[in-house]
Amino acid sequence: MDSLLRWGIEHSVPAGGNAPPPAPRGDLDPAIIDHILGKPDAQLMKEALEVAIDTTKDEDTRIAAMDNLEMLVENIDNANDLQKLKMWEPLQSLLSLPSTTDLLRFQTLWTIGTALQNNPAAQLSYLSLNLIPSILACLSPSSNSAKTRSKAMYALSGLLKHNAAAVKNFSDADAWDTFRSSLVDSDINLRRKAAFLLNSLLIPTSEDRLNTPTSVHTPSSTNAPVHPNSHASILSNPSSASTSPTTMAALQRESPLDGSSLLDAFISALVEPVPFGLDGESEKDAEFQDNIVRLLHTYSALCGGKFSDAQKHTLSNFFNTVTPADDLSNFSREEFDELKSALR
Repeated sequence: MDSLLRWGIEHSVPAGGNAPPPAPRGDLDPAIIDHILGKPDAQLMKEALEVAIDTTKDEDTRIAAMDNLEMLVENIDNANDLQKLKMWEPLQSLLSLPSTTDLLRFQTLWTIGTALQNNPAAQLSYLSLNLIPSILACLSPSSNSAKTRSKAMYALSGLLKHNAAAVKNFSDADAWDTFRSSLVDSDINLRRKAAFLLNSLLIPTSEDRLNTPTSVHTPSSTNAPVHPNSHASILSNPSSASTSPTTMAALQRESPLDGSSLLDAFISALVEPVPFGLDGESEKDAEFQDNIVRLLHTYSALCGGKFSDAQKHTLSNFFNTVTPADDLSNFSREEFDELKSALR
């Protein structure tokens, strides 16, 4: 530090002086420069991933490196750099490598989900690599802890929300059957997240409701320029954020195995929830129940979805035993009445 200070003083140009610019120094240690200025985030990201995928390192070191990477990709520009730096593939590989421990898989899913959330550019770059199956595999209770399965749902949420292309890809891959199994998972937190995510994907956008895309005030409809950024795809094509139609179709599609639909699975999870907990000691969870009822309200009141006679019968019996004030604290009387009217 003293050496740098002396050099700066010796090579400073007095005011009004005509001295030539100083020649660059060649004896400065790059490590000192890094210490003073700090390494670029791109370099820090690459170094963190190198440590995380290094099987010669101990587990704690690898997890700490992945934790550092997760903090770095909270910055949306850093998250977009994952593609430029060709980091997605090695990052994703950690989900399926035999040497990856459950804790490291948990931290990896956390990093993936953070990089994808609210970032259409990262979502699309990730989607182009066809990596959904490796996340779905992390929902399996046979090889993943409850915490890891929950983080897998977090990563899926980051990928699917506000991204019509991702939801279509999800449907084309027949991934809803795997998603459906989350409704009977022994971890109630995973069930809550599954119901909450489905409702988020089902909520119509303004374009879905109005069905008049040209009337929506966007840069594309006013001929304003769309500058390249993380949300350029949505600004230039607002319908790219519309996940409701594909989710609606997924809810209603009947399984070729037993003829039941994903909507049937949610209704069953509401009316006859599978006991949860390590020993199946719990039977009812208020938050999970609220999330499903919210989904049913979105389906019927906001999307105009219809219930079959069998579904109406099952749900009518259930709602005759509950009241908004006592059992559905997050619902207004008006919302409750809207849902019940859809069952008549």
